[in-house]
Amino acid sequence: MAKAPTANAAARVRKKVRKNIADGVAHVHASFNNTIITITDRQGNAIAWSSAGGQGFKGSRKSTPFAAQVAAEAAGRAAMEQGIKNLDVEIKGPGPGRESSVRALGALGIRITSISDVTPIPHNGCRPPKRRRI
Repeated sequence: MAKAPTANAAARVRKKVRKNIADGVAHVHASFNNTIITITDRQGNAIAWSSAGGQGFKGSRKSTPFAAQVAAEAAGRAAMEQGIKNLDVEIKGPGPGRESSVRALGALGIRITSISDVTPIPHNGCRPPKRRRI
């Protein structure tokens, strides 16, 4: 027989503590199907994150620049609540949300200090998927 939940179960939920981190790094992972934005401090500890799918976009609408913009705004607002003012942006992947996510972060009032492309490029590694013929 299962035990009844006690008052300790509710007390274990941790309250979000407002960190005062002035600058961080925005990691934008723009794949063909989705865009994921993670905002971290300089050491790489995640402060806030958001994705196009997490913002309610499903299917082919996830892979649009507008979905990436909405996801970037959500992640940026959550990071600003933690005190973020300056961001370095690292973009990874070939997806359609690359540019619109950076524009959305800048429009929130966050100062973007640098933008770098960290897309992994193979030195002739795995064979890529075949080209689609439509």
